[in-house]
Amino acid sequence: MKLGVKKVGLVVKTNVVALVKKVNESKGSQVNSVADNFVPAVEVKVKKLIEEAVERARANGRKTLMDKDV
Repeated sequence: MKLGVKKVGLVVKTNVVALVKKVNESKGSQVNSVADNFVPAVEVKVKKLIEEAVERARANGRKTLMDKDV
């Protein structure tokens, strides 16, 4: 029996909203909501960042992602 791959989101909206709140407090900003299309856009950027980091690690002959790959 072949198991299906469950799609897992990397970016969680509640975490994004919490971070926006923290940034507002520290920067004195007035952003008080996150649009539904914002989180998927962040998800795309995060996936691209990870893909680039994997490529950099591979190009450097490593099997471990490190902070310097970002």
